[in-house]
Amino acid sequence: MNKSKEQILAACNAICKNTLMETLEIEFIDLTEDVLIARMPVTPRVHQPDGLLHGGASVALAESIGSAAAIVFLGKENSTIRGLEISANHIKSISDGFVYAKATALHRGKTTQLWQIRIENEAAELISLVKLTTITFYK
Repeated sequence: MNKSKEQILAACNAICKNTLMETLEIEFIDLTEDVLIARMPVTPRVHQPDGLLHGGASVALAESIGSAAAIVFLGKENSTIRGLEISANHIKSISDGFVYAKATALHRGKTTQLWQIRIENEAAELISLVKLTTITFYK
């Protein structure tokens, strides 16, 4: 990473404008050597009809952060990242507060990547565990 942590997070947040990520209020908040972290508020905007976090919102959060992590950690110029497959296990319900998504690479291949995304509540309890496979297309 040639850019500072703050520059990378600012760039990740900037690309969210006018997208689903902005609609869901996803914010990239931290970055380490091998983990990208984002948060999303749990409000009625992302609830299912019974007032709990919608699984689809969790999956959208996971795919957003996994794809962003692929861009950040692969650092490939002239490439595009796309999701190939995603699977999620929803473990615990939540109705308010924030959820935090932590994307970690399990495999960083030149073409395909495998990401594990842990979605946790503010008490660090597991809400969802997601596996995302991404593919890199070179221009």
